[in-house]
Amino acid sequence: MRYNPAMAGRIPEQFIDQLLTRVDIVDVIDSRVPLTKKGREYQACCPFHEEKTPSFTVSPAKQFYHCFGCGQNGNAIGFLMKYANLGFVEAVEQLADAAGLPVPRTGRAGTGGPDAGQVASLLEVVAEADQWFQRQLREAHAQAAIAYLKERGLDGRTAAQFGIGYAPDGRAHLAAALGTDDAKRRQLHKAGLLMHRDSPAGQGGGEFYDRFSNRVMFPIEDSRGRVVGFGGRILGEGQPKYLNSPETPLFHKGAELYGLHRGRRAIGQAGCSIVVEGYMDVVALAQFGVGNAVATLGTATTRTHIQRLFRLAPAVVFCFDGDRAGRAAAWKAMQEALPEMRDGRRAAFLFLPDGEDPDSVVRAEGGDGFGRRVEQASPLDAFLFETLIKRVDMTTAAGRAGLVALAKPLLAQLPRESLREVLTNRLHTETGLSAHQIDQHRPPAARGRRRPRANDPMRQGQLPPLALAISLLLQHPPLAASIANPQGLAQLDERGSEVLLTLIDRITADPAITTARLLESLRHEASHARLEELAARTHLIAPEALQRQFNDALARLLQTHTERRRLRLIEQIRRESDQAGKRALQRELKALLDARKGAGAGEVAPKAPRHAGGKAAGL
Repeated sequence: MRYNPAMAGRIPEQFIDQLLTRVDIVDVIDSRVPLTKKGREYQACCPFHEEKTPSFTVSPAKQFYHCFGCGQNGNAIGFLMKYANLGFVEAVEQLADAAGLPVPRTGRAGTGGPDAGQVASLLEVVAEADQWFQRQLREAHAQAAIAYLKERGLDGRTAAQFGIGYAPDGRAHLAAALGTDDAKRRQLHKAGLLMHRDSPAGQGGGEFYDRFSNRVMFPIEDSRGRVVGFGGRILGEGQPKYLNSPETPLFHKGAELYGLHRGRRAIGQAGCSIVVEGYMDVVALAQFGVGNAVATLGTATTRTHIQRLFRLAPAVVFCFDGDRAGRAAAWKAMQEALPEMRDGRRAAFLFLPDGEDPDSVVRAEGGDGFGRRVEQASPLDAFLFETLIKRVDMTTAAGRAGLVALAKPLLAQLPRESLREVLTNRLHTETGLSAHQIDQHRPPAARGRRRPRANDPMRQGQLPPLALAISLLLQHPPLAASIANPQGLAQLDERGSEVLLTLIDRITADPAITTARLLESLRHEASHARLEELAARTHLIAPEALQRQFNDALARLLQTHTERRRLRLIEQIRRESDQAGKRALQRELKALLDARKGAGAGEVAPKAPRHAGGKAAGL
């Protein structure tokens, strides 16, 4: 999962910056992939793809790695995320442990969430409850629970492996056993294990009682293997059939997946994860040797779920019932997956026969039989087109046009990579419409979007001035010292100029900042992946020419901006009927031209004056 600024409060950004200052990426990588020094940098055969000649380089100056073979790059945090299949927080924690730094916790940004001490305290309470539930499964009153597990074909070893327990029938067992005082009961309530019934108004107090009663209990672990919540399956009649822990400071059902921690290694080995709907599906599959299954927790598949799974393996298979509800759930999962379908990734959909679930299928067919079904799952494109074609009449022109109208918004969600081109070509084939006809059915938001021209500099490998300036600045932060008047760049109206300004601000505040720390400070930006590419881009520029190239890029950027502003002012002067307003515009135009004459290479021209009621003057 990419770092989310909404969660930045969990680990302060200042700490992440401090951590990257403390650790050396050469040491981090060399302890996992032996490096050889070559000149100012280090190199090795890339750990992310097969190669015989080293193309993986590590720069101690930039604190940045890059592979010229497969294009992987990043800082020490990014390396650990990729190399060890870790999430962002896990990678930070691992680096911090190695550096001997305690990781501060502040809860979610702006929510006043729990600090590190409160989180640790809640984890202890949940762990204590987990052990208590497991003990109850060994007591005489758990006969119904044991009978249910045996009926489902679960053996004792698997039950113990997954820490399955039992919540006795009644509403005061856990509260009485663990809620030894009011403070402990409030902690159990905050952890989602107890509920609170308010007393009549004005009388104070209130009663705490068990949330889970007469249920088989499945502990839910986070990515570090710590129990953070529970799922309970009721015994006998009653609703809801499955009950999960509520949202707590520890547990967020839209982010967690049952079985993910235990299945991490199996997912990596299989190169694939299998998403199912229930706890027992995961447990039964594991008992039959299919250890790469996970389950959502009473919620639809989220984009966060998919991001976490794609970090572990390049393929995800969604396994649902073949009924209407199962196909609706699959469609929602597909929509969440589309933005994550980068080259090399695969999503597929497995629909089971009516009345069957993964648990029943694996018991009837064994792990190998279920595995064959997984191999035959429908690829994302087949499921997408099969579903959409059922909604239109493909024998008519209107129906084929309708397919285009339905498909285009979905294809627009795909990254601009090979899969998008493949699915667009399939749309041509299915409809028999020409590329021009299909293009006319673009959704309104896509109309007017610039298409790359044959001589587009980005296609030919030549960067436009803004991208070149950002790339050089990321790779060589000291270049920012040459800008005489950085504030003048604030007038730029080119898309992406705000990133350039942010880089200059951060370098000015910390002249010793490295490439790695600059990129990490921008991890939450939508353009982060593009910035990583620019930071890794090779420029055939001699060291003594770097400053000149950077200055020239800024000068061209300013010239383009000034010319645009000049043309706008000329047009405004032509249309202005009020003489006072016309004279003000003329003065602004003169100031703009004077500033342009006075600006030297690499120097940002001063701001031109504003005229009353007008826009800010250009550079």
